[in-house]
Amino acid sequence: MRPPVLIAGPTASGKSALALAIARALGAVVVNADALQVYAGWRVLTARPGPGDEAAAPHALYGHVGMEEPWSVGHWLRAVRPLLAGPRPVVIVGGTGLYFMALTEGLAEIPPIPPAIRARAEAIRARGGAAALARALARRDPATLARIDRANPVRLQRAWEVLEATGRGLAEWQARTPPPLVTAAHRLLIWPGRDWLADRIARRFDRMLEEGALEEVRANMARDWRLPSMQALGAAELAAHLRGDTTLEAARSAALAATRQYAKRQRTWFRRRMGDWTRIDPADRAALAAVVEDLSAAR
Repeated sequence: MRPPVLIAGPTASGKSALALAIARALGAVVVNADALQVYAGWRVLTARPGPGDEAAAPHALYGHVGMEEPWSVGHWLRAVRPLLAGPRPVVIVGGTGLYFMALTEGLAEIPPIPPAIRARAEAIRARGGAAALARALARRDPATLARIDRANPVRLQRAWEVLEATGRGLAEWQARTPPPLVTAAHRLLIWPGRDWLADRIARRFDRMLEEGALEEVRANMARDWRLPSMQALGAAELAAHLRGDTTLEAARSAALAATRQYAKRQRTWFRRRMGDWTRIDPADRAALAAVVEDLSAAR
């Protein structure tokens, strides 16, 4: 198995463009490591690679999951395994840090969550939001809570469900993790300046609006907004506009603020968990070109 190229970074930081350049140089497959780009109902709003990119290099694990189908880091890891053993080199790119950690550190095989427990978790979340789940974990599983982004209700709900279903916290399950799929890899972390990234986030969102983001949200509005697939950045804000609850400009401002906050949480997580990865400033075009050249020379 050739060492894959791993590219992580905050949203809108230019990861996909670098992945495509490397894939073209190496004859590689671009593999998605973004938890929302897997869903078939989002292309514009999740900035999935477009037809031109897909024609330039093979892409895998993009838009292949139904909006109401279950999908988790375990599903992703099982889908990546055969790609790693395939005939082409692999460039894995995305902003979901948990996917990269599962790939390089291993993933505990946690039993499926019974539907009744999931329903109870969703009821707690509906009544009290992320704070209610965090309080429950603080009482019963502080070790797991210490590892979770408290602003991420999906991760908090998952931790509560695992504890309730198995009697063990996620932290305990993770302590029994099997060996990882990948030990040797080229690990690249896109690390933009805050002002540069804020400008990119704004320009990308405006481009999404031009390319049909509102129509995409309208097509998905009737779905259950508690679904993991419905957590796409900007979806809730644009839906509020489509319902007549706010202006488009106010929805845009709220979506940009939420995206900047999300990018801030990503940077904090990457700083804590990926301190030994090679950092690249995406504003430095010479550095980006050097990365592609170095990987091509090492092929």
